[in-house]
Amino acid sequence: MFESLKKKFTGTIGKISDKLSEEEEAEKAEEESKVSEETSVEEVAVPKEEKIVSGDEKELLSESEEKKASPEEPSKTGEPSKKSGFMGFLRRSKPETETEMVSGEKVSSGETLEETLKEPSEIKEPSEKSSEELSEEKSGPLSFIRQKTISEKDIDDVMFELELSLLEGDVAMEVAEKIINSVKEDLVGRKIKRRSDVAEFTREALKKAISNILDVEGRDIKEMVENREKGEPVKLMFVGINGTGKTTTIAKIATYFMKEGYKSVIAASDTFRAGAIEQITHHADKLGVKIIKHQRGADPAAVAYDAVEHARAKDKDLVLIDTAGRMQTNVNLMDEMKKIKRVVSPDMIIYVGDALTGNDAVEQAHKFDEAVGVDGIILTKADADARGGAALSIGYVIQKPILFLGVGQAYEDIMEFKPDWMVDQIFGE
Repeated sequence: MFESLKKKFTGTIGKISDKLSEEEEAEKAEEESKVSEETSVEEVAVPKEEKIVSGDEKELLSESEEKKASPEEPSKTGEPSKKSGFMGFLRRSKPETETEMVSGEKVSSGETLEETLKEPSEIKEPSEKSSEELSEEKSGPLSFIRQKTISEKDIDDVMFELELSLLEGDVAMEVAEKIINSVKEDLVGRKIKRRSDVAEFTREALKKAISNILDVEGRDIKEMVENREKGEPVKLMFVGINGTGKTTTIAKIATYFMKEGYKSVIAASDTFRAGAIEQITHHADKLGVKIIKHQRGADPAAVAYDAVEHARAKDKDLVLIDTAGRMQTNVNLMDEMKKIKRVVSPDMIIYVGDALTGNDAVEQAHKFDEAVGVDGIILTKADADARGGAALSIGYVIQKPILFLGVGQAYEDIMEFKPDWMVDQIFGE
């Protein structure tokens, strides 16, 4: 179920991850190229590194070398060597704690001259990077992104493709735009470090957008039935065009509440269509549910009124009112439906639409809502709807919740709709 939506959103997650990874690789390659060019320029300019030594340093070095070569050589003036005799002993035993001046700077006598003359660049600084960062740098280039911030430019093309794909899948225009804007708002400005971060953030942004689209407030039928006053049934009026499975849906709703321990009565208020009364009577007899019916051509409002009076007298929990399937453009039949509403004051008017008709179901629901007001939606044939455009769009467009989904031909094949369930169907494994 909803395979098309699942494929579209999964593809979007992959495309955004791939795009950001490709950009990161391109940036990394450009940086490496710049470093390589700078290195080659340095090698040409300075083929061999030479230390520059001042005049004083040269003199000290030459004296040091001479002393090493002839430590006991007497001086040319005939004076005893500075290192020989008693005075030499004193000089040799003098503590080496004084400092000497080299190139105008003080240098500890405990340091060797070679250490003093080392260039600052030769002294290695301790690494400030943690072991975790070092391990991440060693991992593959696609698994590590160096603190990149997602910009609108990064995802614009992918979001445009997604919007077109949603429209092709029967998602309403305003719904597609809402999803795209929500995802952009969540992703743009996000800081990411790993490829997995991109996929996770994109998935969460899409899930949030879909949840917000499906989260429409409305009344709960079960709660209404549980809290009804004694002797006053909950009245449900079903509307929709021909061929959507409205009559069968009424039988399924009767079965659903029968399993919950509630009693129903059906009003055969579709007195316009040939065979409609016989069809609903067939379902009622199979289920053992009481049906109130008049002759064909009778006043639909009168049939609904009689059904409500029967439910009050027998303390039934629900009255399920069938109405003639009509196109939303048929003014006369729309007027009949308005009359039923005035006579029985239904607690809920439920639009029954075919999920396979996609955007047509959304448009029809909108027209019925304008004519008589719709409180909830039931989508039939949801099990055969691979695209899922109607299920995603219809509630948001008319701001009324989806109550149930028809998922098969049997009376038991109806399920209460939960937004979280649909999100799991789309983003689950």
